[in-house]
Amino acid sequence: MVGKQTQQMKKGQQAAGTTFGSKRIGVESKESVVTPPSTSAETQLNRRPVGATPRRRAIPEGLWTKCRRCGELIVDKDLTVNLKVCPQCSYHFPMGARDRVASMVAIDSFEEMDAGMSSVDVLEFPDYPEKLTANQKKTGLRDAVITGIGHLRDHRIALGVMDFSFNGGSMGSVVGEKLTRLIERGTRERLPVVIFSSSGGARMYEGMFSLMQMAKTCGALAYHAKERLSFISVLTDPTMAGVMASFASVGDLIIAEPSARIGFAGPRVIRDTTQSDLPKGFQTAEFLKERGLIDAIVSRHEMKDRMAYYLDFIGSRAEGPRT
Repeated sequence: MVGKQTQQMKKGQQAAGTTFGSKRIGVESKESVVTPPSTSAETQLNRRPVGATPRRRAIPEGLWTKCRRCGELIVDKDLTVNLKVCPQCSYHFPMGARDRVASMVAIDSFEEMDAGMSSVDVLEFPDYPEKLTANQKKTGLRDAVITGIGHLRDHRIALGVMDFSFNGGSMGSVVGEKLTRLIERGTRERLPVVIFSSSGGARMYEGMFSLMQMAKTCGALAYHAKERLSFISVLTDPTMAGVMASFASVGDLIIAEPSARIGFAGPRVIRDTTQSDLPKGFQTAEFLKERGLIDAIVSRHEMKDRMAYYLDFIGSRAEGPRT
């Protein structure tokens, strides 16, 4: 009896077209509702091969700067607002001459001197004119220094600012002449002189003409000092060779920015010459201050206020009797 009922159930299921597994018995197979993905190469998803290096996103230039000391990524706009000082570790980035002038004196009061003065190739040194043109185009300056008269707080000063980005801030005939004229005008008008140095030394393309600027600038400062007028020398990174061996080291007050490299020859030259190991931190502002070669280390954020304070303190010399 049971076997007969089972046979009847199977026949009913076949008549109804019941599905078993993936086929339907008694009916033709129909197309699936969901279309399976195509296996053609055109519609395959692009997949990175196993072990392939991931593609890096290209970061547009001119938006970020990586700190040379701590590695922090800084938005260029924020770095400019912060006077080119890293907000993380206070590393002082190089600062252009025009930015430096803007940070120290009222721009509407600054009267630039000898703005059109430019070097000439007296010695006919190979490729020198091309180098000058390239540096002028890169920096927007005629040479490696800006000079002029401006107001710092309540003080009218003769200000000179060197720019290392112009041929390493090297001192040629134009740099020496512009600084000498600045000092002489400061002497005539009884103004304190402030010079920010940033240089690799004398300009080799001009030979002896560049070395003569060392004596010329120091001679002008000697007459300035004879009139009981003050000269403040500010050493920034780097201040080396002929500049450090001349006007940069004869200030009434010599101050420096933190960690600035200061010296005559580079550490490798000194090491090879003396055949001895150099002390840790050799030729840095902190090393020289400990040994009395500079008077103070002042951060860029404090420079303007401290400079005004120094001018208040030593400016009274100009009011005293001449000797």
